[in-house]
Amino acid sequence: MTKQRVVVLGGGYAGMTAALRLAPYARVTLVDPDDRFTERVRQHERAAGRPEVTHSRARLLHGTGVEHLAARATALDADARTVRTDSGRTLGYDRLVYALGSHTDPRGAGERAFTAESPEALHKRLLDGPGRLAVVGGGLTGIEMAAEIAEAHPRWEVRLLTGGQIGGGLSTRGRAHVRTVLGRLGVRVEEGRRIADAQGVDADAVLWTAAMRAAGGLAHDAGLDTDPLSGRIRVDAALRSVSHPDVYAAGDAAAARSPRAGALRMACATALPTGAHAAGAIIAESRGAEPGPLSFGYVIQCVSLGRRDGLVQSVRADDTPRERVLTGRPAALVKEQVVRSTLRIMKLTARHPGAVRWIPGMG
Repeated sequence: MTKQRVVVLGGGYAGMTAALRLAPYARVTLVDPDDRFTERVRQHERAAGRPEVTHSRARLLHGTGVEHLAARATALDADARTVRTDSGRTLGYDRLVYALGSHTDPRGAGERAFTAESPEALHKRLLDGPGRLAVVGGGLTGIEMAAEIAEAHPRWEVRLLTGGQIGGGLSTRGRAHVRTVLGRLGVRVEEGRRIADAQGVDADAVLWTAAMRAAGGLAHDAGLDTDPLSGRIRVDAALRSVSHPDVYAAGDAAAARSPRAGALRMACATALPTGAHAAGAIIAESRGAEPGPLSFGYVIQCVSLGRRDGLVQSVRADDTPRERVLTGRPAALVKEQVVRSTLRIMKLTARHPGAVRWIPGMG
């Protein structure tokens, strides 16, 4: 039988996982303009000075049969099942995996404003000379950025501004440890500070880590049903678009749910399992079977607090915190292994596609 044509838009954690899982069963074209895969979960390390957080995409895909088209998708025609790219190529597909991820709204243009997706530019600014850095957003990304930069650049005055309390999803013990470490690193935490844009922040540099939004413009323009607030594609239990079932969404682009976890948040922890499930659902369809629902539950939250400290927060399947935590150097080591495991799983999936069942939380 002729293999299905599957186009995967986006080469992040979800897109790469989907492409590698599908490789033996379909003719897969991965559309992403970058010839290197970025470990997005290490962006705080890159901002602080780590020299490299990317890997050769060609090496990761070598021997899999996946075609990488180094281009940007510019238009999607969901009725004609075609994708137009800025390389001049138009790709037809039988199934599409939409995994274009998310971005942070900088809330203020200008030389002072940075986002978590621009770590190189932020690092260059940090090297230009000491000053005052305001990190806006008290979630896990903001916490990691503030701690990492304060540790690596002690001459900078670092503040963490948040409208609520820092680490809102952490337990009392977990939040207390975060406060202790940030205090030790000299980070001043200002809670209850709702910031409209960078213009209202008195600082030499402003780093936005809040207000994440899915890169759903292409989907919206194509007529797919998307959530107006988050930009995420509305999907059924199998991750098919509710308006165009030939399109699957994965990662931050999908408004996905599971019975155990409820609504999934944007994170690497959900990108790998949704990418793997979208691929598995397409394989099931190709065999004439009805795809099953996504089965996923959270296990832990891992937070870097510089290079020598961290927090591993035990959580229930729905991501609510338990009181059990691991802190200090042991937590930092666990966090590092968790980060490394994402790349290990991808490399293993390239050789053994069934390895995706080892992704934490699936099953």
